Amino acid sequence: MHEAVARHQAGDLDGAAVRYERVLALRPADANALNLLGLVRRQQGDLPSALALIRRALALQPEAPVFLAALGGTLAGAGQLGPAVEALRAALSRRPRDPVSLRNLGQALCGLGRAGEALVPLRQAVALAPDSAEAHLALAHACREAGQAQAAVEAARAALALPALSPALAEQAHFLLAALGEGKAPERAPAAYVRDLFDQYAPRFEQELEERLAYRTPVALAELLGEAGLAADGSRHVLDLGCGTGLSGRALAPFARVLEGLDLSPRMLAEAARQGCYAALHETDLLDFLPRHPRAYDLVAAVDVLNYLGDLRPALAAMAAALRPGGALAFSVESGTSGSYALGPGLRYQHDVPALHALAAKLDLRCLAERTVVLRQEQGQPVLGAVLVLGRA
Repeated sequence: MHEAVARHQAGDLDGAAVRYERVLALRPADANALNLLGLVRRQQGDLPSALALIRRALALQPEAPVFLAALGGTLAGAGQLGPAVEALRAALSRRPRDPVSLRNLGQALCGLGRAGEALVPLRQAVALAPDSAEAHLALAHACREAGQAQAAVEAARAALALPALSPALAEQAHFLLAALGEGKAPERAPAAYVRDLFDQYAPRFEQELEERLAYRTPVALAELLGEAGLAADGSRHVLDLGCGTGLSGRALAPFARVLEGLDLSPRMLAEAARQGCYAALHETDLLDFLPRHPRAYDLVAAVDVLNYLGDLRPALAAMAAALRPGGALAFSVESGTSGSYALGPGLRYQHDVPALHALAAKLDLRCLAERTVVLRQEQGQPVLGAVLVLGRA
């Protein structure tokens, strides 16, 4: 057991798992080994196994706050936010000064759209763990979602003031501040932030978008492809950039002889693999992938992907270069700025559609079809955007 814990703390998850399993072979009712093996499985991305192991530990010790906290954190990771809140509150009723459980509770409440309620546990987490950049940033995001912009700025600045702050968290704090009007916006969202955001979002992504946010951008883009003269005849090699869980892939599949998907988030890709419509899935950044595949695709699509890029010239140029002769680009953008682009308070970029047409012309692309659409609902308000299909001039 000591060796298993040492391996676990050193990040050797496979070695730790083997040793926890040896403990359980000798002592099947060792609750600590069950819980710790569950945490390893969670870190490895096997959430069903993690939940089963942690629940076995809880069955042996139902009042153990550490097991309740582990259950709550794992349920949140699995997208089961309501049960996660219950488990985390049960853990905190037994161990109220646990900053990690307080932070997890706050983030789960934010995920449920209850940002105002999340502020109490998140402020407690910061008070108990003032050196935790994760706690400060979780509070900053909750304040932003609750409409408390100045408090969000202060929390993000508090994270930046911490010594030995990791570059990834520093980049995220600066990005959040830029979205709040404090500092210059970068040319794109931090890749680590986008990957982690969608990793957390993956288990509840489709339900959240389709039921709570009235999301239908993939369908709108597929309809626009028909208006642009592209038949849904299953004849094309199609690349789905930012494929997510495969919502866009289902809309693009009728156009595809071969459909490939690309995403930064491994958990999104795991969900997409279950769709069964992708011939290949790639975990990489589009600006790394596209230059290695010149003239490879008949259709390159990006549904709600360019919202995380400010300057679109590199992405559009790379997408165009990946097209075969006669190919087409299809994508969506959020609109709402009078300049080329601006980072909005929702942590996504908005683009000026006339400026986008000017950029397309410089890249020798012409507009085959365009439509103004409502991309989703956000805090009860419509998010306006445009879907476009471009071809070679």
